[in-house]
Amino acid sequence: MANAHVRSIVSTAAKPAKNYVHIESGRVDWVDYLKGFCILLVVMLHSVAGVEKAVGADGWMHVFVEVAQPMRMPAFFMASGLFLMRTIDRPLAVFTDRKIVHFAYFYVLWLTIQFAFKAPGMMSEGGIAAPLTNYALAFVQPFGTLWFIYALPVFFIVTRWLRPVSPPLVIALAALLQVLPIHTPSLLVNEFAHYFIWFYAGYAFSGRFFDLAQRASNRPTMMLTASLVIILVTWLATRWQMPLAGWPHWVTSGMDGKVLPFSQMPLVSLLLGMAGIVALVSISAVLASCQQARFIRWCGSHSIVIYLAFFLPMATSRAVLLKLGIISDIGTVSLMVWIAAVIGPIILFWLVEKTGYGLFLFERPQWAKLPAANRSGHEKPTQA
Repeated sequence: MANAHVRSIVSTAAKPAKNYVHIESGRVDWVDYLKGFCILLVVMLHSVAGVEKAVGADGWMHVFVEVAQPMRMPAFFMASGLFLMRTIDRPLAVFTDRKIVHFAYFYVLWLTIQFAFKAPGMMSEGGIAAPLTNYALAFVQPFGTLWFIYALPVFFIVTRWLRPVSPPLVIALAALLQVLPIHTPSLLVNEFAHYFIWFYAGYAFSGRFFDLAQRASNRPTMMLTASLVIILVTWLATRWQMPLAGWPHWVTSGMDGKVLPFSQMPLVSLLLGMAGIVALVSISAVLASCQQARFIRWCGSHSIVIYLAFFLPMATSRAVLLKLGIISDIGTVSLMVWIAAVIGPIILFWLVEKTGYGLFLFERPQWAKLPAANRSGHEKPTQA
């Protein structure tokens, strides 16, 4: 099974038409575009939500966050599992180093950095013990925006463990988990149930996604039209108020007890997630084939840089803009915070690259690698 998937990936990527593959780096352009879209949408979510929570009202950017919700994280997890077939059969030491220790290093590092900035506020509200307690808790309960890289190693481990199981059976069970109302005190358990299907689909059916990208490249008009239809349907699903009388509470309510929009209800969110992945893969493949919007591709190839570092410029720009009050429109403030949250990490990364100081922020140093993995040299930023 593994060899068949590898052959599928290699043969698809080796087709002659505008193949998005950089031989010298081994990167695939459309995958970078896809991750670029995902990381930009993730930063948009937190930027917009932070501003709207602070002012107690929604702005015009809220609709973009709503439409992106059914596809944003499904596509991100799918992309994260897309190349797992290359390493899943590696010796345990190598697998552990690349798929567990790697993300653990960045989680602990950036958790510590975030707490260094947030500790004063925590102490003012809960005393001197508050930041220490919350910091310790973050090793059990994923903290804030870092939950994604906390969860990824778990997804890697479970997928490796499930290698002997038939992929269609795993997909069926994962779909059941996604549909069921699993609301536990553990954020990791909840997010695993909701998103594992997308990660595993990227791993098990990677060849199909490469075929989809090739089709979009060959038939851009048809696939872009289909993508626009998907986005329109998703928007309508976020707008539609479904009659709730007679429906069980677990269908209509989320973990916080609030009524879910139709787009997030069981089965509907699963179908919209599938459709959203088709749309984003298609758009990414078309952009890759014509080499447009290269900034999105760059963001995708450095997605972990943006993911790890966007919290500080986001929080700072939000505080400054709201305090100054020179812009009254909530949507415009949200847009400016989003831009700052994306540009901030890029500037930091550029300074690190130019000066050579702070490489440990985005590249795992040699001391943080397992000796048994027998690896050497600098490690390039890994996509989240």
